[in-house]
Amino acid sequence: MAALASADLLRIATAGSVDDGKSTLIGRLLLDSKQVLTDQLEHVEEASRRRGAGMVDLSLLVDGLRAEREQGITIDVAYRYFATGRRTFIIADTPGHVQYTRNMVTGASTADLAVILVDPRKGLLEQSKRHAFIACLLGIGHLVVAVNKMDLVDYDEEVFDTIVRAFADFARGLGGVPDTVYIPLSAKLGDNVVDRSEHMPWYGGTPLLEHLETVPVADARNLDDARFPVQWVIRDHETDYRGYAGQLAGGVLHAGDEVLVLPSGLTTRIERIDTFDGPVEEAVAGMSVTLLLEDELDVSRGDIVCHAATAPQLSRELEANVCWMTDAPLRAGARYAIKHATHGARAIVDEVVDHVDVHTLSPDSSATELGLNDIGRVRLRTSKPMAFDPYARNRATGSFILIDESSNDTVGAGMII
Repeated sequence: MAALASADLLRIATAGSVDDGKSTLIGRLLLDSKQVLTDQLEHVEEASRRRGAGMVDLSLLVDGLRAEREQGITIDVAYRYFATGRRTFIIADTPGHVQYTRNMVTGASTADLAVILVDPRKGLLEQSKRHAFIACLLGIGHLVVAVNKMDLVDYDEEVFDTIVRAFADFARGLGGVPDTVYIPLSAKLGDNVVDRSEHMPWYGGTPLLEHLETVPVADARNLDDARFPVQWVIRDHETDYRGYAGQLAGGVLHAGDEVLVLPSGLTTRIERIDTFDGPVEEAVAGMSVTLLLEDELDVSRGDIVCHAATAPQLSRELEANVCWMTDAPLRAGARYAIKHATHGARAIVDEVVDHVDVHTLSPDSSATELGLNDIGRVRLRTSKPMAFDPYARNRATGSFILIDESSNDTVGAGMII
């Protein structure tokens, strides 16, 4: 089945504080797993010589923007694709600077696993904690805490153990993280990245690549609750064709199924399911299809087609965890455009419920606003009803973005509780 084609695909997001070596780690993975072409490597070697580096700067394999190469930092999210005999990978190299936290949220939003890098000389920093917290909010089920640059602390086991204890203490408050693995490595020199390190015989686990190849990743798609956000209405007046195109965000739909259309609440049956390759009898989450309905209903972009027995909540009020992404704070009474699945509306902030301290993970209920890079719980009221699920049940119908209508900038990312 086409929907299962991604069964051996692992989506990874790297995260952590600035200069922890995220881009270098990805470069090392690509190089040591034989994924770098000769001319690419020669180009990076030449660029490294021009910068006066004593050895090949592997981060240049990933940092693609001119500003990134000049400053030696990651600004945008860089995606890299590679495959081994066991699995195919998509890696999102996300920026570590605080001001680019919004880019980290974007890059990690579809990940199955997050690699949180930590510099053993600096310990667990605020941005590493923030990224770990965001990874958990985003429902990423697997974390790898990669203690990088172990060569700079003489491969000291006690330094590694101190980082492990600090993160474990912090992670107790995260919740919802079923699997966390700790790996000591040196991305620059290749220790425990693809091959096991001879410098750390005290480490009994697997190198990073072997863990990425073997970590069991459950299918994150919700196959129980059918969710079809209508993206486009296709009409051909000559043939009297009227179809509703989009990507199935959850569940399974069959030709002949009785379905409910929200927000109208009208019911009908699916007459046919069309795809690029022709009609099919069923559509599974992840497939892009066009539905033809038996009755002529007023269905438009943003509507959701579902089964009546497992319908999402329909309401103008919702509560969500929001990652705030702009300098102007979010306060009660503020108005924004809201984009949810294929649906658009306007929203007003009814209340800032709390703000989370990323160090302690304790909610501060006295907070009245969210500032840049803050994370907190917010109550919103929308201009028209929205059909939504809790984010933990369906990522597509449980998430939204807030947009400043004056600038058209995305200012917040929300996960519905």
